[in-house]
Amino acid sequence: MKKAIVVFLILGLIGVAFAAGDMAKGRVLFNDPKAFGGVKSCNDCHPNGRGLEKAGTKKEFKLMGKTQKSLEEAVNFCIENALKGKPIDAKSAEMADMVAYIKSLGKK
Repeated sequence: MKKAIVVFLILGLIGVAFAAGDMAKGRVLFNDPKAFGGVKSCNDCHPNGRGLEKAGTKKEFKLMGKTQKSLEEAVNFCIENALKGKPIDAKSAEMADMVAYIKSLGKK
């Protein structure tokens, strides 16, 4: 029984680490114009993250007259509409990395 609990806790910690995202990987994606199959990078509209300093704490976004109810939705909206790329799975490692990077912008 104790082994099962230990395994469960370890798997849980691994899951938390994965879900948290990697800020450095997010920065690479943010600056890569080819990351999402689009024609430009997030950095083209937000140099060094400018304008996104408070995005990590918001619960709702209004972009181009439309409402997104999460940061993940807002990221995909920008990927599709501004970058002309393909949206990414909201539960993917790429999204977790993007979110981690965007949230880090408010901590400078």
